Amino acid sequence: MSLKYRIAIILALIAASAWLLFPRTVTERVKRNGIFVSDTVRRVPLKRGLDLQGGMHLELAVDESKGAIADKSDAIERALKVVRTRIDQFGVSEPLVQKAGADRIIVELPGIDDPQRAMDVVQKSAFLQFEITDKTNALEKALPRLDAAVKGLASAARTGAPGAAPTAAAATTTDSTKNALQGLFAKDTTKKAASDSTKNDTTLAAGGPFSKLVQQGQMPGEYYVLQSDVPTLQRYLATPSVQGAIPPGKVIRWSNDTTSLGANTYRAMYVLDSRPIITGEYLTDAKPTQTPTEGTVVEFTLSNEGGRRFRNETSKHINDFMAIVLDSLVMGRPPVIQGAIGTRGQITLGGRDLQAAQDLALVLRAGALPVPLKIVDVVNIGPSLGADSIRASIRAGVIALGLVVIIMIGYYRFSGVLAVAGLAVYTLYTLAALAGFSATLTLPGLAGFVLSIGMAVDANVLIFERIREELDHGKSTRLSIDEGFRHALPAIVDSNVSAALTAAVLYQFGTGPVRGFAVTLLAGIAASMVTAIFVVRTFYIIWLSTHSDKKALSI
Repeated sequence: MSLKYRIAIILALIAASAWLLFPRTVTERVKRNGIFVSDTVRRVPLKRGLDLQGGMHLELAVDESKGAIADKSDAIERALKVVRTRIDQFGVSEPLVQKAGADRIIVELPGIDDPQRAMDVVQKSAFLQFEITDKTNALEKALPRLDAAVKGLASAARTGAPGAAPTAAAATTTDSTKNALQGLFAKDTTKKAASDSTKNDTTLAAGGPFSKLVQQGQMPGEYYVLQSDVPTLQRYLATPSVQGAIPPGKVIRWSNDTTSLGANTYRAMYVLDSRPIITGEYLTDAKPTQTPTEGTVVEFTLSNEGGRRFRNETSKHINDFMAIVLDSLVMGRPPVIQGAIGTRGQITLGGRDLQAAQDLALVLRAGALPVPLKIVDVVNIGPSLGADSIRASIRAGVIALGLVVIIMIGYYRFSGVLAVAGLAVYTLYTLAALAGFSATLTLPGLAGFVLSIGMAVDANVLIFERIREELDHGKSTRLSIDEGFRHALPAIVDSNVSAALTAAVLYQFGTGPVRGFAVTLLAGIAASMVTAIFVVRTFYIIWLSTHSDKKALSI
């Protein structure tokens, strides 16, 4: 290759490296509300990891408050995959998700700006199921038993019986509130609700401690409870005696939202068939969007098998109401099934913002947690530790680089100067490669970078020693340089390929800091081979083009 092409390639690589390393504002195409729009963002070429810029450290464990887990280790292994998928989609640079011991998961999120959101995403179970609302008035029929069970709790509490639930004064709903509540959805345009209104507009049993807390809604299986009475009713429902009085084959679920009526706030309570017609195990994709009519929604897609099952089940429940239940909460008002539903559907979030829909879509795509998790430790790491680490790393790097420069120039003289110039180019290429692959700098990564500097110099040492041998054999300067590079090449390739294979194994099987070390080392190896074999040799060719072949080489 001619000298001018060599120089052009080197200059082009330097220009490309400078472009990759230069912070700038860029315009990206992102999808919002179902359409692609242009968004301006600040591009930072080299991001810093948790140990350099601070962030959040979470420690998760299996939550056994709702029941014992037989095999915690296996449960943690399965939960680890789900948590890792969620964090990868969360958009945090260089996160660490790994198992700690037999029953813990460690999550490290560098530079996180919304810790509460991250904790919610990690902990959310995301168990999705579709259940039909009760149309048999099962709750009304069971109210005498439920009232009796609650009265039994009160008696047990007075006598100090073990296991009795704490009682609370039950709020009494006034007649005016009842009348207002019955007309809450009077303008509901759903045909099914209108046709069933006479059937469901019944008066619940009066006077009972359970029945007087609930008011019937406008659709089958729908009831409303004053928000102030919700804790009391939830305490009742949590007791075994009240649970035993619930009609068999039915389950009670709360709405995820509240409804305001005048000065009062109500929460919907739904009685549903306990057997879901389908669950989220068949879900393959979920995307957030916003519509003018329904507000924020999450559109989901089921697999072919899931679509077939969903179609068969919904075809059996035409004109019935179907609740979309996520983590035991009913999402919005149950829609009426007007026809068989296949592989596509949507979850309406009403007035919630788009970020809530994005988080919901994220956890649905990642899948439900196989076991509930709880956060047992939270550590917010400040930037001071990172600043100290950066200063110490820079100090170590400068000392190491200074010693390398002194030794190379002192021992190899002019050739050492060429090696140092190649080392400067190598540093630029390595950092540019890291920026090009959106790598994140961590302390282990900086260690890998310093190590690769030594490997880059090692290649030059091999070449210079071979050139010395050729000169000692009486060969001309030009021939000695050519032979030195040619004979040293196999040794350089062998050593760098061996190191690259080791780094590749570390990257494949390592996590967090180990992978950061491997990425930096791989980038350094690639850059060192380019500079030692191509750039330094180009420097020699430039020197030969301006000096006689008989000119003695300082080496």
